[in-house]
Amino acid sequence: MNQFLLMSHCVFPTPDIIKTAHFYEQKMGFKAVHYLDVAEPHICLYRDKTEIILTKTNGKRVIPNRELYGYGYDAYFITRDQKMLQDEFQNSNVKIVRPLSNTDYGNKEFVIEDIDGRWIGFGIKVINDDSGD
Repeated sequence: MNQFLLMSHCVFPTPDIIKTAHFYEQKMGFKAVHYLDVAEPHICLYRDKTEIILTKTNGKRVIPNRELYGYGYDAYFITRDQKMLQDEFQNSNVKIVRPLSNTDYGNKEFVIEDIDGRWIGFGIKVINDDSGD
């Protein structure tokens, strides 16, 4: 079977891309690359094999999915060793809104809230692991 889809990147509109990029760099360990002098200004954030692209909202506030639709995350990253990553974020004073646990849909995950109010999940599908760690 052919594999056509290789990766995906999150695109996060934000009212202040510099401030948001700083949060991701200082609190969450991302590296920022600025493309501000282009037709569509943006900042790319990189960590491991992931990328987040920040764009401008032209002054409009971010409305998280849970506000628009009643539930839902704004992004989800598949990851290993969630405990170590959660500890890293806690030590950087990132707001943990749902601590590491096993969900009723079979994922082991935790959820943070970023500087713009987005909820971002970090998890992976687990089979027969009900430890919650």
